[in-house]
Amino acid sequence: MERSCEQIRKEFIEFFEKKAHAFVPSSSLLPADDPTLLFTNAGMNQYKDVFLGREKRDYVRAANTQKCIRAGGKHNDLEDVGHDTYHHTFFEMLGNWSFGDYFKKEAIEWAWELLTDVWGLPKDRLHVTVFEGDKADGIEPDLKAKELWAKVTDIDPTHIHLGNKKDNFWEMGETGPCGPCSEIHIDLTEDKSGAALVNAGVASVIEIWNLVFIQYNRSAEGKLSPLPAKHVDTGMGLERVGAVLQGKKSNYATDLFVAIIKAIEKLTDHRYGAKSGLEDRFDSLDTQNIGDVACRVIADHARSLTFALADGIIPSNEGRGYVVRRILRRAARYGRQYLNIDGPFLIKIVPTIVDLMGDFFGEIKDNQDYIIETVREEEESFGRTLDRGIELFQRQADKLDKAGKKELPGDVAFDLYATYGFPVDLTQIMAQECGMKVDLDGFDTEMARHRELSSGGETLKVEAIANLPASDDSAKYSLEPIEAKVLGWVVDSSFIEAAALNVGDEAAIVLDKTNFYCEQGGQVGDAGHLLWADGKFAVRDTQKCGDAVLHLGVVEDGILHTGQSVNCEVDASRTDTMRNHSATHLLNKALRNVLGDHVKQAGSIVAPDKLRFDFTHNRAVAPEQIVEIERQVNEAVLADLPIGSNVIPLGDAKKLPDIQAVFGEKYPDPVRVMSFGTQDPQKSPEEIFCVEFCGGTHLQRTSQVGLFKIISEESVAKGVRRITALTGKAAVEHIQQIDEIVRSTSAALRVPAQEVPDRIIVLQKEVKQLRKRPPGQAGGGEFQPEYTVDTPVGKVLIGQLGHADAKAMRSICDQQRQKGAAAMLIGGAEGEKVTLIAMVTDEVAKQGKLKAGDWVKTAAVIVGGSGGGKPTMAQAGGKDAGKLPDALKAAEQFVKEKLS
Repeated sequence: MERSCEQIRKEFIEFFEKKAHAFVPSSSLLPADDPTLLFTNAGMNQYKDVFLGREKRDYVRAANTQKCIRAGGKHNDLEDVGHDTYHHTFFEMLGNWSFGDYFKKEAIEWAWELLTDVWGLPKDRLHVTVFEGDKADGIEPDLKAKELWAKVTDIDPTHIHLGNKKDNFWEMGETGPCGPCSEIHIDLTEDKSGAALVNAGVASVIEIWNLVFIQYNRSAEGKLSPLPAKHVDTGMGLERVGAVLQGKKSNYATDLFVAIIKAIEKLTDHRYGAKSGLEDRFDSLDTQNIGDVACRVIADHARSLTFALADGIIPSNEGRGYVVRRILRRAARYGRQYLNIDGPFLIKIVPTIVDLMGDFFGEIKDNQDYIIETVREEEESFGRTLDRGIELFQRQADKLDKAGKKELPGDVAFDLYATYGFPVDLTQIMAQECGMKVDLDGFDTEMARHRELSSGGETLKVEAIANLPASDDSAKYSLEPIEAKVLGWVVDSSFIEAAALNVGDEAAIVLDKTNFYCEQGGQVGDAGHLLWADGKFAVRDTQKCGDAVLHLGVVEDGILHTGQSVNCEVDASRTDTMRNHSATHLLNKALRNVLGDHVKQAGSIVAPDKLRFDFTHNRAVAPEQIVEIERQVNEAVLADLPIGSNVIPLGDAKKLPDIQAVFGEKYPDPVRVMSFGTQDPQKSPEEIFCVEFCGGTHLQRTSQVGLFKIISEESVAKGVRRITALTGKAAVEHIQQIDEIVRSTSAALRVPAQEVPDRIIVLQKEVKQLRKRPPGQAGGGEFQPEYTVDTPVGKVLIGQLGHADAKAMRSICDQQRQKGAAAMLIGGAEGEKVTLIAMVTDEVAKQGKLKAGDWVKTAAVIVGGSGGGKPTMAQAGGKDAGKLPDALKAAEQFVKEKLS
């Protein structure tokens, strides 16, 4: 009987559990505390610190199935997806690990046992590769692995092959743990003649399992150094081994994909594999049929989107969010252009994916509504410009083809990106389909010209400071002063142990123990003082560097020596930080109560003066919802609930009812759990206000928050909102300031405070009526153009106004156009947004020499904006009113060049 992929996953895990491996659930696709990765791209990612010797687990053997995305960075399969039948952006990686326990012998022996004895794969179709060595890295051939394959298995010795660094030395990224690997390939050729095709990148002889022997660390300089211990890290793609065990030639013919492709077929007339002539049409290997390619792209990409969104990765214009947006837009383009699907369609495929995989990966089932809502918004946004963008591309491609050119200009590619939302790699794919390439250098030039560069101040780089002594920070939750010893300090990225610091010297002090809380988990580092008999060091910030706590600041009095004893006094502002941190947890719960369970924390900052909380939500929080959120938080404050702190084994903590954790956050084992409403986090959700993983500092009771007040709610990215709030004294002061403003406004308007809103509405209507009047009536004097250009087709008038009311400007501009051939009006005062209106008569526009859209863009760029429109009327916006004279001049020059 054919094994389902669900059964294959289950049998793999159970096989290794019987060999004393702990089952460890998949980590998030959002890498935990690892800036070197865009996405989790292998099962070993969550064990990186274990391999490096920085962390220990309560097990030395593990097995799991890991969610992976390879669509950016070192491992990027995005462009291959759809054009073959075995690459994916999202896939499951079945894996087993040894952390300094067993090594090559057991890994090889057990892999062979599972494949041949349990799953019954034919031994004469299996080939393996071992590392041939690399002189550049100074690594010898892996003869031990070769010897073990021949000794502990009954594989045909001629099926053991040598492989180069590209194929047989595995690295998770540009830096980090790595080592030689031994890959297992299966020969699917009819006559078993595939030995020469091993590692040739063909579907008929394909890798199904990779046994990696982790024993080195790659530094940022590219050098290899031995790890403290040797480890095993194996990875087998469920999709590939599923195809093999189900007797399929294509991954898309397995039960992981067939239902998804059938869901796609309901949206289009295309039938996947219909031209293949195969009994099982889904087993088609046709990579030339663009309709089949589109089905594969959509099926793969819909899975990636579903899992990425469930793990809190939001589509955006940068980093991993940009990759997710690229994946969505690539799928949308294939569906629209090649399958003739109208409107948002990916949302109709998500439920099928949830039905297939939601029982094992509960996060996609729990977040299904949120996933659909986010995908719908992204699809609709891109769909509004997709057809126009494709039309523009095709028009340009046709021009190039007629001219015998094969390169799409960089400015055209940038216009597709900036105006129509086409990522440049999508434009490259479209160009490749037409036998063309894209001028990427020109694209980069245009991008650089329009991008606003920003950079923050220098930060302390952990990688640059090695071998710092550890600090005992077990007292970090206490405000009581403690005595500590100075071990040394960091200056200019160097650790100094034997020297002195004088008044005015800045450094980062390392102590043997501390009660200062270092910056982590969104909570800012403590400030305070280190005191000794005749001196004082002012601590401005506290940071973590490995196991050391760094107290950053300056000597204010006396001389500080290494080995000296100091009293550690944390600043009283810590109490305000604790108020804001505890209130953040109450806010998180209230948001989920009011907005829905799709709300996930997307970042936070907890400081003494305020709290800032980012969360996933697709629309602005309504005023009445803000009121309700505030009410729920303040009710919890007034209820004087106890706040419990417990340290629990991570596995047990994850099973707590209604437990909340931050996506991508790396938690220690055991983990600290904060429970609001009880000291016992094991109680039922009905008895607890909220319970979360958290290593920060907190109050003892909710009443100590004092008062909670939201001061702003805004968008920070697509699908991510931000609330900023105050607590305690800061909240009281804010309300007092608002009260004073209301009383002053009431006095100025001469109405009671409760009538102020109605009076303001009346005033707004009066102002609106005034703005509708022609300029001469509103401010005296007739409109006078700055430039009047006499052209063969008539006068062109260019002028400006002191305000930027678009409706009034359009009326004035139309009046001026009637006096000649064209007119442009630019409105805006210093500190205001700029509005630009351009109008051209029908006769002039038909001649094609002067078009309103091109004209207005020329002036808009000068004031830091953009826009466009029809040949006869166009509008743009800008933000730099100080450059209005330059914009007017540019508009005049453009007319002279076009109509001279």
